[in-house]
Amino acid sequence: MRGDTIIVEDHHRKAAAEIVPTLLARIGEAEKYTLTVAGESGSGKSETATAIAEALAEAGIESVILQQDDYFVYPPKTNDATRRKDIGWVGAGEVRLDLLDEHMAAFLAGDASVEKPLVDYATDSIGTEEMSFSGARVAIAEGTYTSLLEHVGTRVFIARDFEQTRAHREKRRRDASELDAFIDDVLKIEHDIISQHRSRADFVIEPDYAVTVTA
Repeated sequence: MRGDTIIVEDHHRKAAAEIVPTLLARIGEAEKYTLTVAGESGSGKSETATAIAEALAEAGIESVILQQDDYFVYPPKTNDATRRKDIGWVGAGEVRLDLLDEHMAAFLAGDASVEKPLVDYATDSIGTEEMSFSGARVAIAEGTYTSLLEHVGTRVFIARDFEQTRAHREKRRRDASELDAFIDDVLKIEHDIISQHRSRADFVIEPDYAVTVTA
């Protein structure tokens, strides 16, 4: 998403360092490989995905990152307004997961690039951009609901809930409305949905950032 700030910290790199050796064994000689990084709002999905990409690059494997935030049906402020009119809108239906999964499949098929959505937070709009896959052996999709994607080799789940992530959400806050009482209600709904996705994970990053290998 245009306008997003990603700050990778030591705990993100530590978790990535625990995941990548096993991940490298899974990638093996595969020409193309995919993984997802999922979790609740503010859990550090973008930062962890970036840390994994950096660790893979150190091992000589280039990657691309697809952000779920670019695949929302509505841009951020419009999506927030839609939620406030009907809180039942909250959930995986807010996201064009089918398109994101299609782009992961295109990567696996060896396509050179895809034309993907690009959200601009400041203008509350969705445009498009061409994402090149040239040189990349790994595609990482990061976002709340990415555990639901099908064209995935490995799934990473960050097990930090909306209360544990509040400090991070306050740090990255783009608008005051992101931390009002209504958003707390949204995050509770998301928690009920996303917490069930832990069972789909191959790696779980625990609240203290220790990594559990589950599959």
